[in-house]
Amino acid sequence: QAQLVESGGGLVQPGGSLRLSCTASGFTLDDYSIGWFRQAPGKEREGVSCIRRSDDATYYAESIKGRFTISRDDAKNTAYLQMNNVKPEDTAVYYCATTARIIAGKNNICRLGFYDKWGQGTQVTVSS
Repeated sequence: QAQLVESGGGLVQPGGSLRLSCTASGFTLDDYSIGWFRQAPGKEREGVSCIRRSDDATYYAESIKGRFTISRDDAKNTAYLQMNNVKPEDTAVYYCATTARIIAGKNNICRLGFYDKWGQGTQVTVSS
C-alpha cells in the first residue's frame, strides 16, 4: 500500500534545529513533486516548502526562508525538511505530501490543493 511516513518531530528550544523525514513506501518518490505543509492549532494548513519533480525548483514560505531547507534523496525514497533557528511560531503538525500533477509556475509549487497523497503528520513544538 502506498504511503508516506513522517518522522523527526519533537520538542526543541527556540534557536535549535530539527530534521524532518518523509519516507515513501509502495511507490517511487522521484516520480512526484513533494511538499511540506504545517497546521498550527486554530489555523489553516499552509505550505512551508515544496520541490517540483520536473526541475527540482523549490518554494519556501516567507516565514521560513533562510531557516528551512527542503531536500530529497531518491536513493532512499525519502524527503527531508531541515529546520534551523526554529521559533515558537513554527510549532505545528508538519505533513509531507506528494503530487504527480504537472505544476506550472513557481508560485504554484506549494499550492495545497495540488497535493493528493498525505502522511499522518509529525508534531513539532518549539518551546523553552
